[in-house]
Amino acid sequence: MSSNAPAREGRGLPALHLEPDRIIETIERLARRIDERFPGSGLSNLGQQLHLIATETKDNLDEIERPIWTLRIATGFVACVVLFGLGAAIYGLAMALPGGEVSAVDAVQLVESGIQDLVFAGFAVVFLVTAEDRRKRRRALGFLRELRAVAHIVDMHQLTKDPDQLIDAVRSTDSSPERTLTRDELGRYLDYCTEMLSLTSKLAALYAARFSDSVVLQAVDEVETLTTALASKMWQKIMMLDTSGGSSEQRNA
Repeated sequence: MSSNAPAREGRGLPALHLEPDRIIETIERLARRIDERFPGSGLSNLGQQLHLIATETKDNLDEIERPIWTLRIATGFVACVVLFGLGAAIYGLAMALPGGEVSAVDAVQLVESGIQDLVFAGFAVVFLVTAEDRRKRRRALGFLRELRAVAHIVDMHQLTKDPDQLIDAVRSTDSSPERTLTRDELGRYLDYCTEMLSLTSKLAALYAARFSDSVVLQAVDEVETLTTALASKMWQKIMMLDTSGGSSEQRNA
């Protein structure tokens, strides 16, 4: 969300934010476009897998935001124990005062026991309070690793899509990959790859918008940096195609 969101809301303008449903629709349409132009290809299958990941992302986000009540109840119980220990320590001090019902030695022992219980219970409270965030962080990082893998797979698909083979005739060897794409098809193929990388980045950004954990935000930045770098490499190939004669058809699909 933009930092100017309160000002816009004050003027009656809606706040800006990523909408998962719109991203899912865009990915679904991209998957159809790829399948219509390159039916049965590996890139088409990857587009369908990305659409499946996108539909699961919305459920994953809702699950991460959902409170873990077992941990919260346990935290509340331990917090009550801490308060009880604190009360016992105060009671021991009160009884050790002149006129109290407990001897000084017994009061000191009671206070020491209460302080020990208080310290251990305090550690337990801290552990339980942070346990929910740690668990949610671990799940979010797992989903982000999947998106990072998608970006690398997209890069693998375009790895052998070399425009040099169309610009300058180069003799193929027995181990050379089969290249059947025309200039226009190669341009569309690379365009589809850059779109998939951009949408993968948007899926990662949804986790940053819904889960403000520093480790998760760093992982999201890493995915965005990766997709941007890979897309830049593909755009260099597209520019090579354009400057060597351009495309004979509009890139409108």
